[in-house]
Amino acid sequence: MMLQPETEGLADYLVADDVIDHQHPELRRLAADLAGPEETFRYVRDQVSHSADVGTYSGAYRASEVLAARNAICHGKAHLLAALLRARGVPTGLCYQRLDDDAGGFVLHALNAVHLDGRWARLDARGNREGVDAQYDLERERLAWPVRPELGERDYPVVFAAPPAPLVEALGQAVAGRVGYGYYLPSDLPVSGD
Repeated sequence: MMLQPETEGLADYLVADDVIDHQHPELRRLAADLAGPEETFRYVRDQVSHSADVGTYSGAYRASEVLAARNAICHGKAHLLAALLRARGVPTGLCYQRLDDDAGGFVLHALNAVHLDGRWARLDARGNREGVDAQYDLERERLAWPVRPELGERDYPVVFAAPPAPLVEALGQAVAGRVGYGYYLPSDLPVSGD
């Protein structure tokens, strides 16, 4: 799949905002302590739990809140990875997949795209578990889940500089401790360019 940056300016993929708040002191401190993009990816993948895997829902989605909670769904983990990499000067965007949720519906999965070695590559720091083996690989995507078009799943080719406003609004409805994310998370993104 050919990735399509939402904007041509790489500086847009270094911006701190309310969600990817890499100006936060704890985020900056951690970013400085991690050796580089691969170690940063592994930190988020392995040291921040995915809420569904541990059955504890923090509701955190802002990068600084995810770091403090050490627990989030894929969206929060993607925001944390973007913040840590941006703090190190690595242009990092957000990508999405529409995946079958095995319950008759779909779930919107978040991951990242990084601009290294003159090109974009997607990385998925969702967190590994049985049947999920996402790896840091800039040459060959090794994401948590390959898309299965025959089930109605899809990759969105757009590399977003910031999470889309309707998604941020939905993430803001999460309730800490309430199990699941199906009650607030959209199952699709209406985007142009795909």
